[in-house]
Amino acid sequence: MLLNVNHCANKVRKVIVIAASAGGIDAIKQVLRRIPADLPAAIICVQHLQGNHRTYLPEYLARNTSLRAYLAEKGMPLETGTIYVAVPGQHLCIENGCLVLNMAEPVHNVRPAADVLFASAAQSFGPDVIGVVLTGTGCDGAGGCQLIKAKGGITIAQDEQTSAYFSMPKAAIAVGAIDYVLPLEGIAARIVELVEQE
Repeated sequence: MLLNVNHCANKVRKVIVIAASAGGIDAIKQVLRRIPADLPAAIICVQHLQGNHRTYLPEYLARNTSLRAYLAEKGMPLETGTIYVAVPGQHLCIENGCLVLNMAEPVHNVRPAADVLFASAAQSFGPDVIGVVLTGTGCDGAGGCQLIKAKGGITIAQDEQTSAYFSMPKAAIAVGAIDYVLPLEGIAARIVELVEQE
């Protein structure tokens, strides 16, 4: 199928990118179930899973939120009110407003990597990106948050008290890449506020 790249590029103005690892499935649900279906932004999630695992996260989120949820596919155009979940074992990027999957080398020993998604979101949407780092082990997401901030976007990290594993949020905070450190239950409200403040 041939894609209308210009059509893809104009689908959405704001993008929310979310990264999580250990303990992340429930954390992602807790954030997204508080997001209204009419929020004018697309949401893209990276949850670290081994490449040989099938993820049921899209179905889980579709049942537990008011948003549409899909497993990311190559060439999918971004749409508001929709969650796109990274495929285990493949990096997920945004190019010209559409999703791109690739099998490039793992980053921080993981694929999909938050840093890859966050970097492409920053490049494609600049100040219209909100990056969110939730519970998880390792340091994935820290570099991507730095790039989001460098392009004028906003970044949020889950706080230590509500994180099952604090390594990922802590790494992003430690490099000075986070605008807001929030408890899990406060993240959705801040996202909505940031998206709607215009």
